[in-house]
Amino acid sequence: MSADGGTGPVAAEARPVPHGPEVPGLMDAFWAYETALMADDLPTLDALFAPGPDTLRGDAAGLLVGHEAISSFRGGRGGAPARRIVRVEVRALGERHAVVVAITELLRGGRGQQTQVWERGEGGWKVAVAHVAVAAPALDRRIWRVVGTPLVPATTEDGPLTGESVAVKDLFAVAGQRIGAGNPARLAEASPEPRHAAAVEALLGAGAAVTGIAATDELAYSLAGTSTHYGTPPNPRAPHRISGGSSSGSASAVSLGHASLGLGTDTGGSIRVPAAYQGLWGIRTTHGAVPRDGLLPLAPSFDTVGLLARTAGPLARAAAVMLHDADGAAAGTGRAGMLAGAALRTVPGLVELAEGDVAEAIDAALRRWAGSRRMERAAAIDEAAHTAWLGAFRTIQAREAWQAHGDWVRVHGGDLGPDVAARFRTARTVTAEQERRAREVRAVAAEEVRGRLGGGVLVVPAASSVAPLLRDSAAGGPLIEAQRERTLRLTCLAGLAGLPAVTVPLRTAAGLPTGVTLVGPAGSDVELIHLAAAVEETS
Repeated sequence: MSADGGTGPVAAEARPVPHGPEVPGLMDAFWAYETALMADDLPTLDALFAPGPDTLRGDAAGLLVGHEAISSFRGGRGGAPARRIVRVEVRALGERHAVVVAITELLRGGRGQQTQVWERGEGGWKVAVAHVAVAAPALDRRIWRVVGTPLVPATTEDGPLTGESVAVKDLFAVAGQRIGAGNPARLAEASPEPRHAAAVEALLGAGAAVTGIAATDELAYSLAGTSTHYGTPPNPRAPHRISGGSSSGSASAVSLGHASLGLGTDTGGSIRVPAAYQGLWGIRTTHGAVPRDGLLPLAPSFDTVGLLARTAGPLARAAAVMLHDADGAAAGTGRAGMLAGAALRTVPGLVELAEGDVAEAIDAALRRWAGSRRMERAAAIDEAAHTAWLGAFRTIQAREAWQAHGDWVRVHGGDLGPDVAARFRTARTVTAEQERRAREVRAVAAEEVRGRLGGGVLVVPAASSVAPLLRDSAAGGPLIEAQRERTLRLTCLAGLAGLPAVTVPLRTAAGLPTGVTLVGPAGSDVELIHLAAAVEETS
C-alpha cells in the first residue's frame, strides 16, 4: 500500500495473524486477493472469484449476481479505496468451504468489514460469496451539496406539510445559500441568495422543513444524472444503475429516505425520468402554474416546477400547496371536477417507443386499470410530424439555454462535463430564424397534443427504458445519448403543450422500476394526482 494513501500492494509486514483454524492454502488466496484489490489487478480478481452465475457480491449499493456482473462492476469503478487489514477471523465450514471475516481501515479514515465465503475446487480457493461494508460518509456529495438537521426549519408548526422534509434541487434559491447548478466553477462564483425561491417559501410556509440542497445535472441540461464533477447519485431501487436526471439528487434523497419530498424542475423530463428510474411518484406541473421566482432557468418556455415522493398522498398535498397563491386562491389549478369520469387515452405507437420490458409493464397496468376506468384510443401521431415536434422542442430549448447561460459558458466551457458541453456547443449555433420556425411548429404540436386529450388523460411512457447500468453510462456516451433521444420523443409532448404530467411507478417483469405518465389538461394538476392514485389503488 503506498505511503501517500493511494492504492498499492498490501505490505506483508502489515498482515495481522489470522484467528481460527489453519485452512491449507486459504490465507495465501486471501492475501493474493487483497493485493490484487489494492493494485486494481482485474485479471487476478476475476480468477479469484468463483466462475458462473451463482457468485454473489453485496454492499450498501445492492447485490451483484454472477461472475460476469461482478467483473463488470470492478472494471468500471476505477479501483477500491486504499485500506489496510487490521483483523482476520477464519472459520472452516467443512472440507471445501470456509468463511473469512476481515476488519478493514480505510486510509481516508473509518473502519469497514468484509465477509467472504471461500470455496475450494480444482483451481484452488475462490470467493463464492462476498459482502463489503464501509462507514457511510457524513455527507454524500453525489446526493447533497449541503445538508442540515434541518438546513432550513419550517415557518409554521401546523400546516398541511408538517413533518415532511424536502430535498431542494440546486437550482432553487435558498436564503443564505448559493446556487451551484451542478457545477463547481459556477458555485465558486455564486453569491448567497437573499431570499427563498417562491416554491421553497410555499413548502416552508405549509410546515415542511428543508433537509438540504440536492445535486442536479449541470444547469439541468441532461436526463441521466451522471455528474462528471460529483459522481452519479445512487439508485437504491435499481442498484448499480443510474439515477436519472436532472433532478437526480432530489430523487435519490427521496428514494433513500433522506427526505420525504423532492423539489425539482422538469423541462424535458427531469422529474419524469428519475421518477421512472427509481420507482417514485412525480409531477411536472402545468407550465406557469407554480411561480418560478428564484429558480435558475434552463429554457423558460418549457421549465416547470416539479415534485417527487414515495407515495401519492404527500405528492398531492405538496402540489396543492405550491399551486395556491399567498391568499389561498387556486393558482392555475383549473375548474373543480374537470377530470370527473375522464377516460385514459392511449396514442397508437407511443407505448411501442419504449423498450419491450417497459412496454409490457405499461400494457399490464392498462389491463389492470381497465376495470375501473374507461379506456379510449386517440388518433395516432404521424411519425414525420412527431420528429418535427421533437426538433422544435430541442431547437427552442437550445436557443433559450444559450440565451440564459451563453455568456457564462463562453468563459467556462472547459469546466462543463462532455455531454453538457456538447449540448451548449450546439445551442450556440441556433439562429433566431431557426427559433422562429420552431415556434411555429411548436404551436401546431401544442394544439395537436391538447386535441388528443379529448376531455380525458393521455397515457405516455415516462422514459423509453429502465435505468441503464452505470458501467454503460459514460457522460456523452452513445448509449446514454441514444436513450435520451428516445425518451425526449415521449417527454416532449407534455412540454410542447405546457401540460401537467403525473408519473405512476411500475415494475417490469424482472422487478426493475419503470413508470408511466398520465398527461392531463392544463390546470388539472392535483386532480391528476388523485386520478392516478385512484386507478392504481383500485386495480
